[in-house]
Amino acid sequence: MTKTQEDANVTRPIRKVVILGGGTAGWMTAALLAKVLGATTQERKIAIELVESDDIGIIGVGEATIPPIQQVNAVLGIDEAEFLRETKATIKLAIRFENWGAIGESYYHTFGAAGRNLPFCSFHHFWTRARQLGIEGSYWDFDLNYLCARGGKFAPTTGNDPIWDMPYAYHFDSGLYGQFLRRYSEKLGVVRTEGKVRDVQRAAGVGDIMALVLADGRQVAGDLFIDCSGGRGVLIQQQLGTGYEDWSHWLPCDRAMAVPSQRHAQTAPFTRSIAHGAGWQWQIPLQHRNGNGLVYSSRFCSDDEAAQVLLGHLETPALDEPRIIHFRTGRARRQWNRNVVAIGLSSGFLEPLESTSIYLIQSAITRLLHLFPHDGITADLIGEYNRQSQIEMELIRDFIILHYHANQRRDSAFWRDLRQMEVPERLARKIALFSANGTLVQDQYDIFMEPSWVQVLMGQGILPADYHPLADGPSEEQLRRQLAQLAQLKARPLDQLPSHDDYLQRCLGQPA
Repeated sequence: MTKTQEDANVTRPIRKVVILGGGTAGWMTAALLAKVLGATTQERKIAIELVESDDIGIIGVGEATIPPIQQVNAVLGIDEAEFLRETKATIKLAIRFENWGAIGESYYHTFGAAGRNLPFCSFHHFWTRARQLGIEGSYWDFDLNYLCARGGKFAPTTGNDPIWDMPYAYHFDSGLYGQFLRRYSEKLGVVRTEGKVRDVQRAAGVGDIMALVLADGRQVAGDLFIDCSGGRGVLIQQQLGTGYEDWSHWLPCDRAMAVPSQRHAQTAPFTRSIAHGAGWQWQIPLQHRNGNGLVYSSRFCSDDEAAQVLLGHLETPALDEPRIIHFRTGRARRQWNRNVVAIGLSSGFLEPLESTSIYLIQSAITRLLHLFPHDGITADLIGEYNRQSQIEMELIRDFIILHYHANQRRDSAFWRDLRQMEVPERLARKIALFSANGTLVQDQYDIFMEPSWVQVLMGQGILPADYHPLADGPSEEQLRRQLAQLAQLKARPLDQLPSHDDYLQRCLGQPA
């Protein structure tokens, strides 16, 4: 029997799923599994039990997301106004990156797309030709998400013309979000068991997890176990010894320091990411406070220095003492091992530079639902799940590496080292293709589409030397006129849109 075959030894139908750990990962897993699998027949009904302890803290900070979070809410049937109210959420249209290219420069990575594409030729090719002709104007002037983020405006756009599409996500309090999903899950029949895991019962010979043994001696048995125990990886690592692939040679930050502060008088509809000497600072606006933090490398910055940087750059008074979070960038060598699936921080860690933490939870659950082993776990299911998980996480990793590598800073060894490092081959090819003629090839399982790559590449100074020949179609005068008309068209909704705060107040039933 091969190793792969040995790992695929649960041939009985899956009747019960046990989730270890709560927080966003555990309760999102519980909610989606209960909602989707609850539609099975009574004979095949799958029980779901979540084990967590109130004595074990979770990493609960102001959390920023990306637009796929709306798919979760849609599947669960969650009303947006209720969601905004219960999680103290605000709208997110973009991330503003400050000091990432050079000190004093900034750009936006929005959820939208600039201009209007033609078949075989994206808008950035026309803009590149215009730039080379000396036609003035920012690429972002053609992006509605950017225009609204800069103007502090928001309301969901409607209409048949995709030129006015304005994709959006949310900022919310992750602690409140976990509680919100817990209430939702328990209404669907998910059983919550309070307790700490003292031991794990494993099948003789094969090593599958059979039951969790709690501190008081109770046993929680199951057929499939979901490890949402965070960075401890109680099942996937401590019990199964899956191993970890370290990516810190590309992404050397290994600590984060978080602190809440008072909210601003006006709530920005975007996240701020501000580069400092040995890392970067986040600022996430919520209804009741700001979430702040500093991601940094302990090789280049001490904890005391990090505290000085973070507290010295808060724009509103701190509401608590900073707390330190240790991490190691990388991934579990297998997200699914035997009858354990790791979801959340137990599956790996990527710093929250592009707000992908909750997306990776959502994606892992969705993948599990697509490949759910109703009649038993097989090697093929495990292999396909791990293949997709690895590719997806590597692609997000490469996108984050791009931000660090494409800097033009010379003020610290941290940034100089990152600019000179050798990047993964796939990322190197992507940069080379775009630099030559603006070509971008979409990879399967890459959550970041062409507009995202264009904004970060150009935002940090990587501009194409050439463009697609179709961009030579209009004459110079026609191109100038078309771009001016397109900029006016993109900006047309601005006068009709309310401010971000007015929209929130309207949703929450508060007077404007």
